[in-house]
Amino acid sequence: MTNFLLGKKQTFASSSCTVQPIIMDEPSSPPPMNLKSLKPKEQVRPQSAVNSPHGKSSFMLPNSDIDKLLECSVCRNTMFPPIQQCPSGHTLCFSCKNKVNKCSICRKEIGQIRCLALEKLAASLHLPCSYHHLGCTDMMPYYSKLQHETRCVYRPYACPHPGSDCPFTGDIHQLLSHLRQCHKLDLQAGSTFNHRYVKQDPHSVDNCSWTLTLFNCFDCYFCLHFEAFVLGCEPVYMAFIRFLGEESEARKFNYCLEIGGQGRKMKWQGVPRSIRTHHRMVRDSHDGLIVHRNIALYFSGSDQKVLKLRVLGRIWKETGGI
Repeated sequence: MTNFLLGKKQTFASSSCTVQPIIMDEPSSPPPMNLKSLKPKEQVRPQSAVNSPHGKSSFMLPNSDIDKLLECSVCRNTMFPPIQQCPSGHTLCFSCKNKVNKCSICRKEIGQIRCLALEKLAASLHLPCSYHHLGCTDMMPYYSKLQHETRCVYRPYACPHPGSDCPFTGDIHQLLSHLRQCHKLDLQAGSTFNHRYVKQDPHSVDNCSWTLTLFNCFDCYFCLHFEAFVLGCEPVYMAFIRFLGEESEARKFNYCLEIGGQGRKMKWQGVPRSIRTHHRMVRDSHDGLIVHRNIALYFSGSDQKVLKLRVLGRIWKETGGI
């Protein structure tokens, strides 16, 4: 059930708004839903007053009948302009209209009929975010809902593990449990770290396993990525840190990475990227410590047949120092 926010102009009790087709050639076909035809017990009652974005007093109204009106008869998704309809008044979204020739309900030819009445009805609605059950309290106009949900801070996070396109989504604590149980990652406490990466065949970059390590510090969670890929024609290794949370929170921290050997070292200092940003985008933007393979092998020492890299690092708050 979706909650709707209706402005003062929305008065169903006296409204004669009916979704009517432009062409009616078969009276026996089911007519479009008339909002006045709802039974008294089905008509919703205002439950709580809220303020609309325009400063007017409005009400949150649960109404499954409105849900059905705005649902495409083919794909069952919410419809947005231009909303189409068949000659009998059955509505469908523009995307499905381009895929089918006949109505899925009455099997009539769809034609070129636009349902302007339903579009006007939708424009008068204010709806809650789909992530209201996760904590979002925003109400927005019907046609702004999808845009809001693409950037809502309460939307679930995707799994940040780089080794596979894992379909798991959830909040931070669910992600941590998933990463530790399904991807067998360790969670380490503290803002400093010292990791060693060993690869027996450093000349085969494509077969280098991408690794991920979790850290808990400052009551937040971070993940250290170490990846191998080809930059231009040159095999490289890259290390960077991502923040388990929003980009605005990630910018409150800094981190540094150091790698070296044979009396030489390379350093990198940066700002963690949110896991909202895909690790490939971070990699492709070169926002991390990049080491070319020949330098990595030099740091490894010995006969340069085995890659042995030690990555040291530290995370601190922006107001702190290194």
